[in-house]
Amino acid sequence: MSLLPRTAEEFSSADYWERFFRKRGEKAFEWYGDYSSLCGVLHRYIKPRDKVLVVGCGNSELSEQLYDVGYHQLTNIDISETVVSHMNQRNTERRPDLTFQQLDATQTGFESGSFQAALDKGTLDAMASEEDGALAGRMLAEVGRVLSVGGRYVCVTLAQEHVIKLAVEHFAQGWAVRIHCLSGQQKEESDSSFALPVFVLVCTKFRQAPPFAVLELCQGEDGAPTRLVSVPELLSAVKERQAYNLMLHKLRGGTDASSTPSLTLCHAATGRPRYTLTVQDSLPSAKLPRSNHFAIFIVPQGRESDWLYGSAEGRTQLASSAKFRRLVIVAMHRDQEYEDMQAVQSELSPMVMELVPPGMPANQQVPFLSVGGDLGWREVIGRGVSALTGEYSVEDVRGEDGHLYRRLIFMNNSQLVQSESRLRSAGTASSAHKKKNKKKSKPSVSDAPALTRVKDRIVDRGFLCCTHHEVMVAGLAMLGMDAINNKDQPVSVLLVGLGGGGLPQFVHDFVPCARVEVVELDPAVLEVAQTWFGFQTDERLNVTLGDGLEHIKTLESEGGHSFDVIMFDVDSKDTTLGMSCPPPAFVETSLLKKVYSLLTPRGLFMLNLVCRDSALRKSVLERVQAVFPCVFSRGIEGEVNEVLLCCRSSGEGHKPHTIPQTLQQTARDLQKTLRANTQTAPCVPQIDITAMLNDLKVI
Repeated sequence: MSLLPRTAEEFSSADYWERFFRKRGEKAFEWYGDYSSLCGVLHRYIKPRDKVLVVGCGNSELSEQLYDVGYHQLTNIDISETVVSHMNQRNTERRPDLTFQQLDATQTGFESGSFQAALDKGTLDAMASEEDGALAGRMLAEVGRVLSVGGRYVCVTLAQEHVIKLAVEHFAQGWAVRIHCLSGQQKEESDSSFALPVFVLVCTKFRQAPPFAVLELCQGEDGAPTRLVSVPELLSAVKERQAYNLMLHKLRGGTDASSTPSLTLCHAATGRPRYTLTVQDSLPSAKLPRSNHFAIFIVPQGRESDWLYGSAEGRTQLASSAKFRRLVIVAMHRDQEYEDMQAVQSELSPMVMELVPPGMPANQQVPFLSVGGDLGWREVIGRGVSALTGEYSVEDVRGEDGHLYRRLIFMNNSQLVQSESRLRSAGTASSAHKKKNKKKSKPSVSDAPALTRVKDRIVDRGFLCCTHHEVMVAGLAMLGMDAINNKDQPVSVLLVGLGGGGLPQFVHDFVPCARVEVVELDPAVLEVAQTWFGFQTDERLNVTLGDGLEHIKTLESEGGHSFDVIMFDVDSKDTTLGMSCPPPAFVETSLLKKVYSLLTPRGLFMLNLVCRDSALRKSVLERVQAVFPCVFSRGIEGEVNEVLLCCRSSGEGHKPHTIPQTLQQTARDLQKTLRANTQTAPCVPQIDITAMLNDLKVI
């Protein structure tokens, strides 16, 4: 037997409620909450001496319980004759002053200003679906009429969007509007009738309308009010509370490794983001210690963009390594102060305990996990706004290896590091001067620049942070050493996509006499590269500001231009695609043919491809193979990236099915050449050319 309306419109039907109360009989139906869950907020706004109009009382025990604690001036009205008759009979002897009347809430007949409070538990919700809200609007107008100045309309509601919007817009002018979210007071059973939180809307009538809207939101019955500046902002805040409660409802219902909900916790005073929490459940098949129900992992500051923390695959791996049924991964935000790990734990504990998985014992200790037991380190050293990409941040962070790194991050995709360079102390030699130093080694923290002034940290131009950049440099070996060492006809490179400038700067510094032309769409990126990433142009390294696609088309149409190497390292701004690098237009057959025609006979086309859509990747590879006779691929371990090395000529008139035997020797020779060219460079190249070409595959 259904005891809740099948559709929202039934809420307003007198016939429905007649049938409902006949079926319900003597048993009270507590619509959205009983006295014990509501008394705190009700006593705050309604006083025992107040004359109170209870709108749509039903057969709830709320009025009876209020009467029993001293509220003796309650006038209860309801549309149902059955419930009014029943409630009068039930209270005649025990509560003689408690009256129930069958009245239409839109036209009560009471004198204007005759009540100090109006109490509504679910009636607004019931009426808001009728007549496109017109019925509820008439009820609110009637409530406003019968309330005296200073009187309060106290409405218990689920605050569905159309309901709360109607009420708030009705009272926003001339009334103070405050909303309490009582989500923490709900019953938490997973089969609860309502997953949405319960709100209490309190509207206070002014004698004279204030010059500005008074709109406030409170968490809990006694939470401090947060002032909102507009009705849309208040409605948005309500929606956020509802979304959070729905997420909790789902999390308490079970674990789901395929679902990774996240939420942002904001500073109460400023409203600025302080923590982002991501919930990661283990697979049902995972073998876990029986007592490992729940843990919190604190991501070191500045490391939230690392693959392990910033990607779905990485977080899955992290949870698998931690071996807990549910792991909450916590990232700290820039521009926030954090005292120490103990302070962070104390601040987070009340909130994260709401995210525990079902079945965890009440007295279970919840461990806080971290890397090395500290909060990490981050310093924002620069900010700006790109006309094309929006706000960006340049920040120095301490990496897992103890070194400091400088990162460019665009705020519209703050989980992605746009560019990264390793830092060294100004006036000291690069750590690469130490013999046998390799990127994968783990130096001590003492090798890192001291956490001192920004001007004492400079970019180590001999170190490439991105493996795909290392592969592109190593791919130069396919040109052959005769080409690389030919100073009369130096290697010419066209690179689309500047970033922090690390790749073109490396080629300029260490490939003998190489001439590099970079095309960059965003002037702000060039400014950042020159200001913060040590990028320097000269007669052998120049930047053209403009669209890379148009630039290639122009060069091809003009004729007379040719390059030994053309590199595409440009990301897509369209996050809906399955390919984040490059934008689709860069791998259209027509453009690939123009690239082919711009290459010298010995030329190479290098493409950084990041494609999660297998069908789309297959299509891209087919197009590339249709244009270039010989295509090699080098995947990047732990990442989606792969670098395509595409030769204009197969070298032997046919497509080879194996890696050229001479490539490894050429790689070793290139390694020596790069190191031999350090007399004119400010540091030493730190790259293993042979290792970068080891996993090369023929497509």
